[in-house]
This record gives sequence, C-alpha cells and structure tokens, in this order.
Amino acid sequence: MDKYISVGKILNFHGIKGEAKVGFSRGQEDFILGLEKVFIRKDNNYLPFDVQNVRLNKNFALFKFSGINSINELMDYKGCLIFVEESFVRENLDENEFLIDELVGMNIYDTDGNKLGFVIGVSNNGANDLLSVKTNTKHVSLVPFVEAFIKKVDVKGKSITINNIAGLLE
Repeated sequence: MDKYISVGKILNFHGIKGEAKVGFSRGQEDFILGLEKVFIRKDNNYLPFDVQNVRLNKNFALFKFSGINSINELMDYKGCLIFVEESFVRENLDENEFLIDELVGMNIYDTDGNKLGFVIGVSNNGANDLLSVKTNTKHVSLVPFVEAFIKKVDVKGKSITINNIAGLLE
C-alpha cells in the first residue's frame, strides 16, 4: 500500500477556470512549485491529478489541475487535503533533512551521552517545531527544534542529542 504525505489543502477557488487556492507550509515554496502529480483525498480515496500549472500568489499556491476547468468542477474538492507519495518526498530530501514522523520514538541524549527520555510527538508553535519529550521521570517537556538545543539527529541510530540547559527538561 502506498503511503502519502500531506503537502497542502484546497482552501478555495481562484478565478473561474478551475484554479485552486492552496495553503501550504512556509518554507516549502520550491517543493510546491516542483510538483507535477498529486493526490487529492476525497471520501478516504486518494485521487491522482496531474498538475498542469502551479504558481505562488501571496502566501498561497495556485494550482491548475488537468481535467478541472471550472469552479463547479473544483468545488467538489474544496477543503480537501493534497498529498504526494512518501517515496517522492524522500527522494527530494537534502542530506540533513528528514521527515517529522521519523523523530517520534527517538531517544533523547545529552551531550555527555546520558539518556534523558524519548520523543512522543512533534508540534509547531508558528515560529518553530517543538519536540514533546517524555523524560525518564515521566514528565513531558517541549524542546524547541532549533540549533541552540538540537546538536545532532541520527536517523539511523534513532537518537537526538540535545544541549540540556538548566530547566529545559523538567
């Protein structure tokens, strides 16, 4: 079974020729502009669509899908999420990039090699990603996923080394 990763959401139409106004995560502009094939999830089915054209407009992307040529044809998909195959995303990751879901379950260590806990989730506060870390004392703490705290991510070894400053993990 194919795995899919959400890359955006159809928010509304744009114009009268079936262009979709799509919301997506900041910083993913180049990725979005490079999409040629996507899947729209409708009623738990992943429907394939070729991307005829995509362009940026303010904080949104405007998609023109092959086979959708009017507002009426697009309205069936308003509010639907847009996906790509996970394998496509993995092929386009840079050397030091990884998928967020890969972080869940990773062990957290300090710079001295002491195990401090493990990641139970990842969220975003609008400014940066946050790791939810369940510590050895069973508390859950949020660790900003920024260079000041995250020193090393070892995807193969399933571990993250952090700069454990006083009060970070309580």
